[in-house]
Amino acid sequence: MKELRTLNKYFVKYKGHLLGGIIFVTVSNLFGIFPAQLTRNALDVVLSNIDTYRLFDGFNAQTEVYNMLIFNILIFGVLVLSMALMKGVFMFFMRQTIIVMSRHIEYDLKNEIFNQYQKLGLDFYNRNNTGDLMNRISEDVGRVRMYVGPAIMYSINMIVLFILLIWTMYNVNARLATYVLLPLPLLTYLVYFVHDRINKRSEKVQEQLSVLSTFLQEMFSGIRLIKAYAREKDYQDYYQEQTRQYHHYSMELVKINAFFMPTMVLLVGLSTILTVYIGSLEVIAGRLTVGNIAEFVIYVTMLTWPVASLGWVVTIIQRAAASQQRINEFLKEVPSIVQGELNCGELKGEIELHRVTFRYETNRTAALNNVSIKIPAGTSLGILGKTGAGKSTLVNVLLRLVDIVDGVVKVDGIDIKKYNTHLYRKRIGCVPQDVFLFSDTIEENIAFGINTPYSEEAIIEAAKNAELYKNIIDFPLKFKTILGERGITLSGGQKQRLSIARAIIRNPDILIFDDCLSAVDTITEEKILTNLKSIMKDKTTIFVSHRVATVKNCDQIIVFEDGKIIESGRHDDLLAKDGFYRHLFDSQLMEDEIKDSK
Repeated sequence: MKELRTLNKYFVKYKGHLLGGIIFVTVSNLFGIFPAQLTRNALDVVLSNIDTYRLFDGFNAQTEVYNMLIFNILIFGVLVLSMALMKGVFMFFMRQTIIVMSRHIEYDLKNEIFNQYQKLGLDFYNRNNTGDLMNRISEDVGRVRMYVGPAIMYSINMIVLFILLIWTMYNVNARLATYVLLPLPLLTYLVYFVHDRINKRSEKVQEQLSVLSTFLQEMFSGIRLIKAYAREKDYQDYYQEQTRQYHHYSMELVKINAFFMPTMVLLVGLSTILTVYIGSLEVIAGRLTVGNIAEFVIYVTMLTWPVASLGWVVTIIQRAAASQQRINEFLKEVPSIVQGELNCGELKGEIELHRVTFRYETNRTAALNNVSIKIPAGTSLGILGKTGAGKSTLVNVLLRLVDIVDGVVKVDGIDIKKYNTHLYRKRIGCVPQDVFLFSDTIEENIAFGINTPYSEEAIIEAAKNAELYKNIIDFPLKFKTILGERGITLSGGQKQRLSIARAIIRNPDILIFDDCLSAVDTITEEKILTNLKSIMKDKTTIFVSHRVATVKNCDQIIVFEDGKIIESGRHDDLLAKDGFYRHLFDSQLMEDEIKDSK
C-alpha cells in the first residue's frame, strides 16, 4: 500500500463522496438484512396460521383465519418489495458517490501525469519509448481507477455487511452461524487463487495484443515500403503466427474461467446445505424455527458475493499498487529544464553563446565543445557541417529544449535560463529537421504555429511564401484537405514547405531553419529563400544546412565539426580560406553541373 498512499490527497479532496458512499453502503445493507428478518417472521406466521386454520376446521372462524393469513402475506410481500426498492435506491446512490469519485480521481490523475509530461525535457523522452508513456497514462491509470472505485466500494460493502450479518447471525444462533461461515474462507482462497492465475493469463493476452497492435501500426504506416519490396506474404505469415499465440493465450484464459464458476457455485451450495442440515437439527431441538433457516439461507446468499469479491479486490489492489509505482516514477521525475520567471516580451534577437559545452547522457563525447558565437540582432547566420557535427544540438540549446553543461547562452544580453521558457519559445519560429504533421487539415497544420484566431488571408500568404500554395490549390479540397498520419498525403518537399509556412505565420522575432530544405529542389529552394528575404527583415535568422547554396547569402557562416567551430566568416571569406567550406562548395558545384548536364 506504500505506493498507493500518494492517492490519499485525492481521497481528502473528494472526502464528501467517500463519506457519502460509506453512509449509502451501510443503509443499503440494512435494507438488505431487513427482508431476511421479514421472511423469517412471514414464514413463522404463515406456519402458525396454517396450524390455527386446521384447528378451526369446520368452524366459521376458519374463514377469518384464512383472510388474516392472506392479509399478513400481502403486508409482508409489500414490505419486502419496499425494502428491495430502498436497497436499490441506496445502491444507486452508493455508486453515484464512490464510482463517480473514482472517475474524478482518474480525470485528475491523467491531467497530473500529462502536465508532468509537458514539463519534462528531451532527455526524458530520449530515455523512454512512446508506448510506455502512453501505457502509464492509459492502462496504469485505468488499473488505479479500479482501486479507487470498485475495490474501495466492494471493500467498504464487505466490511459493513460482515459486521452487520455476523452480529445478526450470532445473535440468532451461534452454532448455526459458525457452520454456515466454515466454507466461506475456502471460497475466498479459491477466488484469490483463480484470479491470480486469471491475471497472469490476462497479462499474457494483453502483452500479445500489444505486440499485434504495434505490428499493425507499423505495417499500416509502412505499407508503401512493404508493397514496394513485395513483402506482403512475409508479413501475413508473421501476423498469423502472432494471432495463433494470441488464440492460445485466450483459450488458456477461457479454461480457467470455465473452472471457476462451477467451483464457486459448489462452495456456495455447500454453505446452503450446511444451513439446512444444521438448522433442521436446531429446529428439532427447539432452539430455532423454520423461519430462521430461511433467514440464514438469505444471509448465506448475501455473504457469497462479498466473500467471493475479496480475492478479486486483493488482486485489483496488487495490480493498482504496481501501476501506481510506475506512475510515481514519472511523477517524481525532476524536470531538467527549470522555468525562469522573466517575461521576455518582444525580442530584439541579439544572440550570444559564450564557451558553451553540451553532452548527451548516452554519449561521453561533447556534442558542443566550447562553442562561442555572437549573432547581432536582425542578422542571419548560416551553420554548415557533416551529419552529427552538432548543428541540431545547437538549435535545441537555443530553443532551450536542453540545458548546457557549461557556458552561457544570452538573448538580448540576458541568460535564457532567466526567461519564462514558454513565453521565450513563443517568440521563436523553428522549422525542425524532423518534420511532424498532424492528421488534420492543411489549414490547421499551418495555423498550429499561432495560438490566436487566424484569417484565411494569413494562411494563404504563409503558403505562398513557402512556395506551397500552387500545390495546395491542386488538391480537390484545397486548404481543407485532410493529411494522413504524419502527413503521408504529402511528399517530403511539401512536408518541409508546410513546416516553413507554420513557422513564418507566427511572425516570430527569431527564425530557425534546421536543414528544412533538404527535400526541396534547388529552383524551389531559391524561390523560398527569395520570399524569406522580406520576412527576415529585422529578424534574427539561423539557417542550418549541409548545402552551401542555402547559407551562402547569410551575414555570417560557421562550419561545425565534432561539436567545434572550425571555420567562420562570410561566403567570399570562407572560399578564400580554401578549407572545409571551399571543399564542400566545389564538390556541390560539381554535383549540380553533372545534374544539369543530364
